Amino acid sequence: MRVGLDTLYGGGFPAAAAYFAELADRDSTDPAPVTFEASAYIWWAAALENDAYETARIDSLLDLAVTRARATSSRPTRDFWLATALGYRARQRELHGHSWSAAKDGKAMRDAYARVLAVDSSCADCYLGLGVYQYGLARAGALARLVAKVVGLGSGNAERGIGYMRRAATHGDLARVEATWVLAAALVREAARDRSQKAGLERDARHEVARLAARYPGNPVFRRFLRDVQSRSVAAAPLYHYCRNPLPCSGWESNKGRRRPSRSGLGCRST
Repeated sequence: MRVGLDTLYGGGFPAAAAYFAELADRDSTDPAPVTFEASAYIWWAAALENDAYETARIDSLLDLAVTRARATSSRPTRDFWLATALGYRARQRELHGHSWSAAKDGKAMRDAYARVLAVDSSCADCYLGLGVYQYGLARAGALARLVAKVVGLGSGNAERGIGYMRRAATHGDLARVEATWVLAAALVREAARDRSQKAGLERDARHEVARLAARYPGNPVFRRFLRDVQSRSVAAAPLYHYCRNPLPCSGWESNKGRRRPSRSGLGCRST
C-alpha cells in the first residue's frame, strides 16, 4: 500500500492507479486497494483541474469498495474501510450535485468511524474524515445546515474539526499526507474568514504544503497550491474543493467544472 501511496503523492497518478488495480485483482475481497485506486483518479482529476475526469470509473470503484467493506467479517476493519469509502463517495456525490445522497453517506461515514474508535481509540487516521465532517458542517451555508439537521448530521464545530485534522496530520499512518493537505485547505479557508489572523493562517498553510512539496516535488497539485497562496489568489477565487466533503452544499465550490485540488481521507491501517 505504501509504495502505491508514495507513487500517488509523488504525482505518478496513472502508475498509482494501475498499481492499486493490480492489488485489487489479487484479492477480490479487500476494499483498501479499490479505495486507493479511486483516490488516484481523484488526484489525477485534481491535477487536470477537471471535475468530470473519469467520474464514472471513480463512482464504480467507490461503490465496489463499499460493497467489499460491508462484506468484510472483521468488525473494526470493516467499519474503517467502509467509513473511508463512504467518505470518498460522499465527496464525489456532493461535488456532482447529489446533496441528499452525499449527506446520507456522510452520516454513515461518521457513525462507522465512531464504531472504530469505540474499539480502537488509537486510530488517528479516523480523525481525518471526522475532522472534515465537523469542519464542513460548521462552515456550511444556511440551506446545507437545514438539510444536515433533517438527516441528523448535527451542526459541526470548526475548531474541533481543525483539531481532528491536525491530529491525523501529526499522528496518522496512511492518512498523514492527506490530512496535512486537508488541514492546509482549512487554514486557507479560515484565513479568508478572519482578516486579523489571515497572515498567520496563510503562513501555516504554506508551511504544511511546503513540507509535502519538498517530500513529493513531482506533485503538481501541491505546487499549484503554493503558487496560489503566494499570489493570494486562493482567498480571492472560489474556494478550492480540496478534500472529500461528506456534506451537501458546503461552500467548498468547484469553479465552473474545473477541479480545484480535492482530497479525500485515507486509511488507518491496511487489511
